[in-house]
Amino acid sequence: MFGSVPACERLFLFDIDGTLLSAGGAPRRAFRQALLDHFGTEGDAANNDFSGKTDPQIVFELMRAAGFTDGDIGDRLQGLFDGYLAELAIELETETRHRLFPGVAQLIPALADDSRVVLGLVTGNVQQGARLKLDHFELWHAFEVGAFGSDDRGRDRLPAIAIDRAEAKTGCRFHGADVVVVGDTPADIQCARAVGATAVAVATGQPSRETLAGCQPDMLLDSMADWPKWLGELGLEMNLSGRR
Repeated sequence: MFGSVPACERLFLFDIDGTLLSAGGAPRRAFRQALLDHFGTEGDAANNDFSGKTDPQIVFELMRAAGFTDGDIGDRLQGLFDGYLAELAIELETETRHRLFPGVAQLIPALADDSRVVLGLVTGNVQQGARLKLDHFELWHAFEVGAFGSDDRGRDRLPAIAIDRAEAKTGCRFHGADVVVVGDTPADIQCARAVGATAVAVATGQPSRETLAGCQPDMLLDSMADWPKWLGELGLEMNLSGRR
């Protein structure tokens, strides 16, 4: 369907929350506590849909609505995230509902072991938050590059950052459909479109399958459980007995 893939010429960029895993209620609890500690209010965090947004974007949206200026929010942002990360580390240790989604525990090591693939992240999480979540499942080490909410508040700008970092690391420049963005929200599909990448949507997060279908991704999955099949449809047939 998408053609064959020459060696070392495919960059996979994964979202985290709703795509690879659920961290249960840990991130939201940590985020709300950090807002209270650094702004004296969490605003409407209890009702805000965080899906597809970068962490700084969420702070600006909530605190603008609570009456803070952009300058005041910016001045408090680093302290807030320092507090959030400390809270998140604690919450992840006590959370009992966190889990990887079907197929992820097998898919990520398989891609990491494939010499044709550079494996990366594009996520709204600040970098250390992404690491805390993935380290909990011993997956952080699998990803060679990434772009994070701490790099830019605008999610559409993150894939280009990840592509540049992949080139700096490997010497290969990835273009268009050579890049595969995998995520669970319309924002993931939109950010893939921003760089002409192949958009793979997976209906394991909060947005419904119907919502994702309306955004016309290149591929729409119920889950990543049948990962050898959909990788094959992307032109990346897996030799499961012959990894590097």
